[in-house]
Amino acid sequence: MAKDTTGRLHVTVKSGGKRKLSSKLWLERQLNDPYVAQARRDGWRSRAAYKLIEMDDKYRLLKPGQTVLDLGAAPGGWSQVAARRVGSVAGKGRVFAIDLLEMPEIPGVQFMQLDFMHDSAPDTLRAMIGGGADVVLSDMAANTTGHRKTDQLRIVGLVEMAAAFAVEVLKPGGTFVAKVFQSGADAELLAQVKRDFAAVRHVKPAASRQDSSERYLVATGFRGDE
Repeated sequence: MAKDTTGRLHVTVKSGGKRKLSSKLWLERQLNDPYVAQARRDGWRSRAAYKLIEMDDKYRLLKPGQTVLDLGAAPGGWSQVAARRVGSVAGKGRVFAIDLLEMPEIPGVQFMQLDFMHDSAPDTLRAMIGGGADVVLSDMAANTTGHRKTDQLRIVGLVEMAAAFAVEVLKPGGTFVAKVFQSGADAELLAQVKRDFAAVRHVKPAASRQDSSERYLVATGFRGDE
């Protein structure tokens, strides 16, 4: 171990064996990430919890009694935050979550293993929530190929689908939060979101890694049938 420029101990993972360089670098980054360590101490399932906490503290996205839908929820950090802040553990609000991957049970969260890209997903989700939602969260990220243009199209397509679904299920005044990358949402998508919501922002929470192009689209005040 050695200390980094901030004085914290820096863990170095030995290479060799079957571990690839990419896996070694990822593991080192996880072991040395203060948000990962803090998440373990605070009982959050992922460092991503702090991203939603920061956005909610600043923009008041989550309120007691709301119905929240978390798209791409695993391992569950955002669902945990939503459940606490809308009061679903106490039966006041409701949190529904889906992901391609399995996710261990979280108190106050109703989870379904589901592919959001499947043709039947919108109908399944509407039946699942049994009415409108106050908040739609999407921390989904498309699988990357390494080809920049292809990856960008996949990312934009996923956000477009999430936004289209949010418009279908959100109650007037509702909120939509989605992960985007690089300069933010596609121009055409951004223009549509601005027509549908009263306020639209691009946000990079402090918990997002500085070397990441990750941003979040935060749209509040859904106009509904205005």
